Amino acid sequence: MSGSRPLEGLLVVAMDQAVAAPYCASRLADAGARVIKVERPEGDFARGYDKVANGLSSYFVWLNRGKESVCLDIKAPDDKALLERLIAKADVFIQNLAPGAMKRAGFGSAELRAKHPRLITVDISGYGEEGEYASMKAYDLLVQAESGLAYITGRAEGPGRVGVSACDIACGMHAYAAVLEALLSRSITGQGKGIAVSLFDGMADWMTVPLLQYEGTGINPPRIGLAHPSICPYGAFQTKDGHDVLIAIQNEREWASFCAQFLDEPALPEKPGFTVNNDRVAHRPMVDAHIQAMFATLTRDECAAKLRRANTAYGFVNDCGGLQQHPALKRMPVETEKGPIQVALPAARLSDGVRPFGAVPSLGQHSAAIRAEFAAG
Repeated sequence: MSGSRPLEGLLVVAMDQAVAAPYCASRLADAGARVIKVERPEGDFARGYDKVANGLSSYFVWLNRGKESVCLDIKAPDDKALLERLIAKADVFIQNLAPGAMKRAGFGSAELRAKHPRLITVDISGYGEEGEYASMKAYDLLVQAESGLAYITGRAEGPGRVGVSACDIACGMHAYAAVLEALLSRSITGQGKGIAVSLFDGMADWMTVPLLQYEGTGINPPRIGLAHPSICPYGAFQTKDGHDVLIAIQNEREWASFCAQFLDEPALPEKPGFTVNNDRVAHRPMVDAHIQAMFATLTRDECAAKLRRANTAYGFVNDCGGLQQHPALKRMPVETEKGPIQVALPAARLSDGVRPFGAVPSLGQHSAAIRAEFAAG
């Protein structure tokens, strides 16, 4: 069954590049909006990030499905006029060029909304449009560092990078949600709205709990790798056959069951250092070593069977090959100029079925058709 496309009939013009803005625009395309991607003549630089997806960039394939590509040089008068005509018919205009660049080119969001009151504008930046950081270049890893995310990630030896573009993706998700809210608001008021989202603000929201913990204690949450700073046991243990299994104990009932059914030690919660969670956290090395001793006697399958009997939450620490083979992973092909490529389905499962993906455009694939369609009257 093919899912409904509730944004059908809407036009989105996106001067999007890299990750954050393309993420937002791609989700609008998935929902049925017509998304015209405006690229420089040399193309979105994310097209060159790698060539691992049948010779195409994995980033570009993931984030640009369902869009049309038109190449414009907005410094050229004819192309600038064409962009003006595109925006005049658009419902949503998204851009993530350098702060102030679009305003200098004559496409500032406030001015566009004054001219087109129903237009929804989306300005995506690194640190916002104002303040001393507004002019800073802001790539994902830089914002992971600036926001404190890198500091609380990794092992005790030093900060670590989250292995995906977390700040870009958070920003794109926030922008997508805000566009949907603005469309709902416009359906009631008839008025468009300006939306500004920064990579830093998106990650700052996600960092609220560590920030409050720091303000409440004066101490940064410790970096403890695959463990939890406030809960014990909650971490990874290695099996006899070399697999890492992560377990999570959330309360004393689960701890008692784990001790009885997995460790075969029903009296362990009565021993000093093993009693309640705060006691176990204070004695984490001892607790973890005691648990590791049991894991070391069991294979992956034996561990899984015992953990299920104990009703303990657990998961295997998979590599990307493990993800590829995971029974919960759902994928669907997206068409590209190099043939179909399997990508993961969006997270939301809809009762009316899976929406088909639009194709990933080649550079300037739709330039001629869009120039003809939006030609000067």
